[in-house]
Amino acid sequence: MLKRIFDILIASIGLIAFSPLMLIIAILIKLDSPGPIFYRAPRVGKNGKPFRMFKFRTMVANAEKIGPPITVGDDPRITRIGARLRSSRLDELPQLINVLCGEMSMVGPRPETPYFVEKFSPEQREVLKVKPGMTGLAQITFRHEEEILSNPGALDEEYMNVILPPKLALDLEYIKHQSLLLDVKTLFQTAWVLLMDRL
Repeated sequence: MLKRIFDILIASIGLIAFSPLMLIIAILIKLDSPGPIFYRAPRVGKNGKPFRMFKFRTMVANAEKIGPPITVGDDPRITRIGARLRSSRLDELPQLINVLCGEMSMVGPRPETPYFVEKFSPEQREVLKVKPGMTGLAQITFRHEEEILSNPGALDEEYMNVILPPKLALDLEYIKHQSLLLDVKTLFQTAWVLLMDRL
């Protein structure tokens, strides 16, 4: 209950504080390329329940139909404003809506697509016992995961075999030791590394 109250409080403050910036981003997206402002990405939530995760659209319309689900920095589907949003992580601000709706938490395992969740081992599926988060230990550690992927012809396989196992291991560690104090610490750590990345 405390975690839910914390999530509602932080998400509400975040939406109010960032609403002017989000309006500017929405206008820039519409001016930059045709298509919707938001992309509602299919993800798997707590207890395996599917939901749609809000993101600002950073790629051309219908990008999922003309390329692989994994993207790298030079993906031609990424728009000009989309590249800037991705590098700054501002494309993830709309997920505050998912937090208010109770589909996500501020801190927790990063929600994965149904495609990858189907390939989880029984141990890895333990991450589905909690709500997915906007940020977490795995997101901080692998915030530059696109730079790690090196095989354009097998991005899905490389992500599944190289990046996903250690990410899920960190998520499982979070679940074992989760607390409100850890969530606060993780949020501050997230803000710090994003700031350092911009300097």
